[in-house]
Amino acid sequence: MRTATSALLILLVAMSAAGQTPPAPYRFEPLPKTPAELAKRFTPAQIDILEMLNRRDREHLLRADPPTPGLLVPLTWSDDPLTYSPFPRIWPGTEDAPKAIVVHQAMQAFGAYEKGQLVRWGPVSTGRKETPTPEGAFNLTWRARSRRSTDNEDWLLEWYFNFVNARGVSFHLFDLPGYPASHACARLLLRDAQWLYGWGEQWSLDDRRRVVTKPGTPVLILDAYPFGAPPAWLSLEALSTPLTLPAGPGVTLGLAPTSASAALAAGSGR
Repeated sequence: MRTATSALLILLVAMSAAGQTPPAPYRFEPLPKTPAELAKRFTPAQIDILEMLNRRDREHLLRADPPTPGLLVPLTWSDDPLTYSPFPRIWPGTEDAPKAIVVHQAMQAFGAYEKGQLVRWGPVSTGRKETPTPEGAFNLTWRARSRRSTDNEDWLLEWYFNFVNARGVSFHLFDLPGYPASHACARLLLRDAQWLYGWGEQWSLDDRRRVVTKPGTPVLILDAYPFGAPPAWLSLEALSTPLTLPAGPGVTLGLAPTSASAALAAGSGR
């Protein structure tokens, strides 16, 4: 008769062979009351992990909204952030794609792949109920180091990388409060926004800047966010199994704006 330990070992070996990340066990702890308490309880590297797991930047780690049960913390700390990824280590069907990005809205997370291998993941804050992030297959288009939002010129969008040119929907740095809060964009932590800005590939246009001769990095936006439901990333049951991704990004070549100036003049949210 197998013991519980041997059964767990067999499960972990099987998941590793299948290219999946074995689930890291978690617990909930009381929220820190001050930044000083947060820094006393956790190292800087651990706080980075807490931002990822709780889908909240450092400021919002201290003031989570109900019904948040507390701070989600791993029982065992790892130096490899991929250990805590909700995405599988291998994305079958994308092995021939040099790069691909997937955003899972229900899980409020993004994953970046190179030839089917997960290389990075992180938290996002996608569109709120009134301005949802569109689902479907897209491509990165153009980027800007910083850009003023067309919704409100007081909003500075840094490390901006567009993926729906006609609507100005993009990845960029902005607050991550732990729930979908944007005007359709996918907000990122500073380190993730900077990384994606340098890692992602822009589109290439013909001499007339009317036709896309080479699309940018594929972007797949999955699942409308289930507003009113408990956050999936705070469910210990949901965290026990990596997400299942489609066979491939399914992105096709598209048309560019009528001019380069039109591309850069497209709207931008927040």
